[in-house]
Amino acid sequence: MQKISLFALGLFLSVSVFAQTWTLDKAHSQLNWSITHLTVSTIEGGFKSVSATITSSKDDLSDAVLDLTADVTSLSTGIEARDNHLKSDAFFDAAKYPTLTFKSTSFKQLDGKNYQVVGDLTFHGVTKSVTLNALFNGTVVNPMSKKTTAGFKFTGIIKRSDFGIGASFPEAMLSDAVNLDGNAEFTK
Repeated sequence: MQKISLFALGLFLSVSVFAQTWTLDKAHSQLNWSITHLTVSTIEGGFKSVSATITSSKDDLSDAVLDLTADVTSLSTGIEARDNHLKSDAFFDAAKYPTLTFKSTSFKQLDGKNYQVVGDLTFHGVTKSVTLNALFNGTVVNPMSKKTTAGFKFTGIIKRSDFGIGASFPEAMLSDAVNLDGNAEFTK
């Protein structure tokens, strides 16, 4: 029994030794969203304050765990009055729910550079499983920092009704579908 316990401990330590953490390069990353307004135009916005890590023991990141937090109060559409309205209790209620989080439960390589990322999104006090598409652009050594950098493009669609956001606004005014678009660089 002691041999099995020592083997299990050794296996755990070897996996944790090889696991690597990648940290979001905030200066070269964005988390954006867009929504259809009045069925004829698109409104875009993003979060200015985002932090994220990817932990993986494989170079191709096929076993990665993405852990992301965004500050809802950092929401920006470029128009202050609209930003304040979106931060109000009519939409995001940023005073009550100041952060959104995403933690992946699966990071699966589909083919080549294409991955499917499934995880739990907690937003506006609600947690739902969401699926994102990820394009892994590979890695490179940054000539300035000398650090290995990985690049990703994340896309997906969520429904605002799933999270109770803007419930009093009908779909003819704001689409239920919200497009997510993230471009991210992570450094090791």
